[in-house]
Amino acid sequence: MEHNCLPNHFLWGGATAANQIEGAWLLDGKGPSIMDHITGGNHTKPREITPDLLLGAFYPNHDAIDFYHRYKEDIRLMAEMGFKAFRMSIAWSRIFPKGDEAEPNQAGLEFYDRVFGELHRYGMEPLVTLSHYELPMYLCKEYGGWKNRKLIDFFEHYAITVFQRYKDKVKYWLTFNEINCLTTNFGAYFGGGMLLEPGENQEQTRYQALHHQLVASAKAVKDGHEINPGFKIGCMICYMAAYPLTCSPEDVLLAQQYDQIHNCLAGDVHVYGEYPAFAARYFDEHGIRLEVTREDEAILRKGTVDYYTCSYYSSNCVTASPEKASEIKGNIMGGVKNPYLKASEWGWQIDAKGLRWVLNHVYGRYRIPIMVVENGLGAVDAPEKDGSVRDQYRIDYFRRHIEQMCEAVRDGVDLKGYTTWGPIDLVSASTGEMAKRYGFIYVNKQDDGTGDYSRSRKDSFYWYQRVIESNGQVL
Repeated sequence: MEHNCLPNHFLWGGATAANQIEGAWLLDGKGPSIMDHITGGNHTKPREITPDLLLGAFYPNHDAIDFYHRYKEDIRLMAEMGFKAFRMSIAWSRIFPKGDEAEPNQAGLEFYDRVFGELHRYGMEPLVTLSHYELPMYLCKEYGGWKNRKLIDFFEHYAITVFQRYKDKVKYWLTFNEINCLTTNFGAYFGGGMLLEPGENQEQTRYQALHHQLVASAKAVKDGHEINPGFKIGCMICYMAAYPLTCSPEDVLLAQQYDQIHNCLAGDVHVYGEYPAFAARYFDEHGIRLEVTREDEAILRKGTVDYYTCSYYSSNCVTASPEKASEIKGNIMGGVKNPYLKASEWGWQIDAKGLRWVLNHVYGRYRIPIMVVENGLGAVDAPEKDGSVRDQYRIDYFRRHIEQMCEAVRDGVDLKGYTTWGPIDLVSASTGEMAKRYGFIYVNKQDDGTGDYSRSRKDSFYWYQRVIESNGQVL
């Protein structure tokens, strides 16, 4: 299928997180992260957070897909697809095992030296996230996670360390992955590294933690630009697109408020350097009293981002009607199902046109360059007898979303890049499964512990290769 091409020098690629691919969870001086303390689960059995490791329990992130030892093979396969960029994260606990040390772990720094060297060997730009659900577990247990203001200084020290180390190897940086997840209960542990107590005002705790991260992000942006003025440092928002279920004014207003709080609040602070006007009423009505110093306000103004990135997987609906809300449940981000959309095997509704809406909405609000740095379909892949994977469903998903990105560019959106989530099969963050596969590259690892970790190309691998080669003209 022929399609109008995207801008020249478009950054095609894929996205991962250290905790979901690296493995080697305690090797070469690395300390445990919060994700090393979550058991495996599936789409019906939730993962369990265990502050102390349970004997006999399965922790899939400990081994992940062993990128730590196989990064050369994996990067070579991505280069074969034609990747211009590879989004990855640095595991904070590989650099500072506890998170509060003065001196970094040299073996950890050297590992990423090797990874960046391999990426440059193939002309691939590293797009590096500083914190992707990988808080050192020590900071969770001993400091209470991001509810503690001390973490701002620990994060800044970590950021400066890697900025200085890789100032000539990495141009594109992101501070916190999906920082706005702290506006949801899901984000308390994943995003904030917090083990909340029963009876605690959880919204108060989560939004104070979010504020600490926003200040830490702004400090990192300021520090990074001082270390290398050529750095491009961005934010990363989990875009929780929500439509009104009906055209009733109550539903329309609720959808607007949902978008403001869950998507725009963090985005506005990142881009404009201050809290939006609507935040004050929300905080007041929910008993949230943020501790915000004058120094915080000053650094937020100074540390605004160079570009905006987001993840986009699906959309849902919201309604003010308790009866309708109880009839049909939505996906992982809540809400209710959209009757006009189909869903994945894990209940995530597939809405390619929603991506065009999001891109237009975001660019109209901020007018800075945008990248889509996560987008993908988790599905069960069944290899044929010859080992091939006929994943036409994945190709169809990506084709429809890329078509809508092209439409958004024609609408005037300044879109710079697209990194699909999970270019290689990895551990699912939400369920801990390998069975929920995203990749163009199949990894022979199963949830029962079997498999030899070998890599092979799916049909989507060759399709994405053609897409990149044609700069989006051939879909």
